[in-house]
Amino acid sequence: MASCTHLDHVHVTELPAAVDGCEDCLANGGRWLHLRICLECGHVGCCDDSPNRHATAHAAATGHPIIRSLEPGEEWSWCYVDELAMVLPQVHGSTRIPPSPLAQEWGIG
Repeated sequence: MASCTHLDHVHVTELPAAVDGCEDCLANGGRWLHLRICLECGHVGCCDDSPNRHATAHAAATGHPIIRSLEPGEEWSWCYVDELAMVLPQVHGSTRIPPSPLAQEWGIG
């Protein structure tokens, strides 16, 4: 069974109580669908179904390998380098997130 070789990059183990949305979309007027948090530095970016794919762009620009979903009820993480999904029990909490601008626009969620 494959395992992530980048767990030493997990520095965020307590999720924030709330976030305002994708940091990059908020800065440039973009819209997001789902939110992800970088477990190395805490940057909040949008998913790959969002137009700007800021979580993936952040990982590529910084080399920070692991994200976690901030969506309600989701506890999965993803390592971009190992291309592996996992649940990390050392990461705790849940985050209040605002409604997705794209989900509202598309009439989903």
